[in-house]
Amino acid sequence: MLILLTGFSAGLSLILAIGAQNAYVFRAGLTRQHVGVVVVLCTVADVFLIGLGVGGLGTVVARHATLLQVARFAGVAYLAYFAVGAWRRSCQPAALDASDGVVASRSSVVATTLALTFLNPHVYLDTVLLLGSLSAQYGSHRWFFAAGAGLASTVWFASLGFGARAAAGIMSSKQAWKFLDRGVAIVMALVAIKLAFTHIPTSH
Repeated sequence: MLILLTGFSAGLSLILAIGAQNAYVFRAGLTRQHVGVVVVLCTVADVFLIGLGVGGLGTVVARHATLLQVARFAGVAYLAYFAVGAWRRSCQPAALDASDGVVASRSSVVATTLALTFLNPHVYLDTVLLLGSLSAQYGSHRWFFAAGAGLASTVWFASLGFGARAAAGIMSSKQAWKFLDRGVAIVMALVAIKLAFTHIPTSH
């Protein structure tokens, strides 16, 4: 139980940071557009990556960091594209009403969720490398650590996505949606800039 709680604390501390993925989950929860799909995809992806890290893939990834470089540049491009789209939405008040705005298709939501998850090298650094390394100290009990970290992701994404509905009243005005979308655009842009200047050593 202690190892499980340690994994939960470690996983939650890493996932709490405001980022592109969290901003997207929050917005999906507010608009109530395929929020269940977004929450499930983010949770399953996190649990999958944590499992790979605890299973030992972190060592392999560390030796082939060129893969992270590829993901980094792809992530920068996609985040920049998403930031521009969010800023454009903020400039079109008619499209910011959750009740009668533009409804995103399930396929586009799935594609965006997967892109924001797997095109961000920090996801691999946090789940596969960091959590994988932390779990190694527990030997044969490391899967309890993994279970705790996976539970943290499950609780966080479910709370962020479905809990966002509690803010529906505050977000009922177009001005509030304008503020949110501009905030999302800024977050996406800052993450893209951070990724662009993040040094990830490549293997030789």
